[in-house]
Amino acid sequence: MKKAVILSSGGLDSTTCMAVAVSQGFEPIALSFDYGQRHQVELQAAQKVGDHYGVKNHFVTPISLFRDIGGSALTDDIEVPKGESVGDIGDDIPVTYVPARNLVFLSMAVGVAETQGASDIFIGVNALDYSGYPDCRPEFIEAFAKTASIATKVGVEGDSLTIHTPLIDLTKAQIIELGASLDAPYHLTHSCYAPTEADESCGQCDSCLLRLKGFADAGLSDPIEYAKS
Repeated sequence: MKKAVILSSGGLDSTTCMAVAVSQGFEPIALSFDYGQRHQVELQAAQKVGDHYGVKNHFVTPISLFRDIGGSALTDDIEVPKGESVGDIGDDIPVTYVPARNLVFLSMAVGVAETQGASDIFIGVNALDYSGYPDCRPEFIEAFAKTASIATKVGVEGDSLTIHTPLIDLTKAQIIELGASLDAPYHLTHSCYAPTEADESCGQCDSCLLRLKGFADAGLSDPIEYAKS
């Protein structure tokens, strides 16, 4: 069975990627990051998703740098923006952007792939409902793939690492429909940027709003719990 490294955050998109990879016959190797995010519930969700798919190798990598440098509402003492609807989400790059996060994560995924005998990497970036993050765009993925091909042993020796972005051109509703068709365990996932002390999703941050709209547009019910307003 071919192996694939899946960047797994425990969220809806990465879980859909896991479901896609498994459906395509890959043995998933999960890679998650403890990067100083203010809430550990997403790592717990990633573990549950990995367990659901019987992942044999799940690497959870600590990176203190993102917390040390701050600059993001996900790693620093910056308030997470909240709104009443997706229309409240601005067009600028939001404060929840973590500088260079996907650049670092993909670099580490390449290292894992090389050492684990995997030639494929799945990442759940999305260029439509992506909250304005620059490291979720197709041009970034294309540029990184070229860099990886000349910066790795497998690339120099003529083999290749394929970076799969199965969600990149999909709306959130289409992502959810895809995952639902593959029985993705969305009940185990966590997407919220500002969960309560009981780890309930807030329902008002950008991530929650996009998720809720996605389920509504798909005509499906979101299986996770949200904090009562």
